[in-house]
Amino acid sequence: MSLAHSFIGNSPAAQAVRAMIARVATSQATVLITGESGTGKELVARALHEQSDRRGGNFVPINCGAIPKDLIESELFGHRKGSFTGAMSDRIGRFELAHGGTLFLDEIGDLPLDMQVKLLRVLQERQVDPVGSAKPVPIDVRVVAATHRDLEKEISEGRFREDLYYRLNVLPLHTCPLRERPQDLPELLGFFATRFAPKGQASISFTEDFMQALQDYPWPGNVRELSNLVDRFSTLFTGEHLALGSIPATLLPKGLALLQAERCANPSTSLLPTAVITSPEPAAAEEAAEVSDVESIILMAQGAPVLPPEGLSLKERLADIERELIQQALQRSDGNVSQTARLLNLQRTTLIEKIQKYALRPSS
Repeated sequence: MSLAHSFIGNSPAAQAVRAMIARVATSQATVLITGESGTGKELVARALHEQSDRRGGNFVPINCGAIPKDLIESELFGHRKGSFTGAMSDRIGRFELAHGGTLFLDEIGDLPLDMQVKLLRVLQERQVDPVGSAKPVPIDVRVVAATHRDLEKEISEGRFREDLYYRLNVLPLHTCPLRERPQDLPELLGFFATRFAPKGQASISFTEDFMQALQDYPWPGNVRELSNLVDRFSTLFTGEHLALGSIPATLLPKGLALLQAERCANPSTSLLPTAVITSPEPAAAEEAAEVSDVESIILMAQGAPVLPPEGLSLKERLADIERELIQQALQRSDGNVSQTARLLNLQRTTLIEKIQKYALRPSS
């Protein structure tokens, strides 16, 4: 994935990362990338490699937290045949594989302390000692490390070596969480929608209310979570223009499903600009009255909610509101499912699922 795709957006944070990548890519110094999980740290590392003089060499990633402790030394430095039980042949380690290129040490904060000592020695001496070998192997590797942990806190608690930290943190680079750059959401959504559109099919798109909800959602999984969600929608709703209320809650992250429930049950919290929400002219009064039918149903169902002193279950309260709204809409439409779906601005299949969920009885 190219640099143009590694940190999409025009927010100050996205621009700062791209500028930093361009500035440090040609250096041979070690880079430490910090940031929450899912913010694109490996993509940034790849972009550093692609823009460097080492782009003709290998980019070799390894997740330090995913390798068993008793195998990490062999993975990094290699081993010789017979050096331990199961070593049936020589194995080249990741450092040697990355010779002339870039080695990406992901989740460096999870590296065991004893391996931290050996890694520090390799970074200082620029040679590795394969397990079972009596002869060191020189290496020419640029190291890029990444972590979601606070390494200074890890140092203070004795889980990370201070000398290794300073050896790695020559050129620091931070990837900010997606919630801090919501203005990049439309461009990111457009990119992933195009990327995941089935071959020969149109990409999905989003209504204004859905787009606003996506920008308000905090994205705990960051860009990785966003990518997975767009992939899901592109598979299930190929080419559709998606509205906030048209997606079954079971297909949404919990936080986004809650936003959906709140806004579908409370259209008074409309996300349209204030200037758009104005009193209709007399000539448009009749048309506006038709639009307000659904709002009237919701207000009837809600009444004047009061939070009891002991609190309540918001999830159950929202479910009660949804059940009551569907029941009233069914009564108004004499049990006609298609007409009820139009009243509630739902897809017919979604409405049928909810009718079954609440054991309601539409007419045939």
